[in-house]
Parts: sequence; C-alpha cells; structure tokens
Amino acid sequence: MKYSILIQWSEEDKTYIASLPEWGKYAQTHGESYEEALENAKEVLEDLVFAYEEMGKPLPQVQSLQKVQFA
Repeated sequence: MKYSILIQWSEEDKTYIASLPEWGKYAQTHGESYEEALENAKEVLEDLVFAYEEMGKPLPQVQSLQKVQFA
C-alpha cells in the first residue's frame, strides 16, 4: 500500500503520534517509540483498507510527492 504515514513526537502526550492523512483527521494511533508508532499505523491502515473493502466503499486517493527540483 502506498498510503502516507506521518509520525511526530507529541510533547503534550509524551509519545509518538502516527497519522494517516488520506484517511482523515481521526485516523491516528500512537506508540512509545517511533518504530512502535509505525507498526501500529500499519495495523490501522490494514484494518481501514479491509473495512472499506468489506463495506464496498472506494479507498481514498493515494497522495504522492511531486518531483522536487533543487537548484
């Protein structure tokens, strides 16, 4: 799957927050380490894809980076 996972440290929560931007602002999980947050995000992503397919809903469009040219 080529969906985005954004992992950021939350000073307020003292944990890493993993967001799945294509799936909306509530598609988040967390982990005590960066690696744990990533693994949890992968599980959430798999669950979301499965649920959408079971309901016959179209999957969100994958966001991709535009080619960046450096001077």
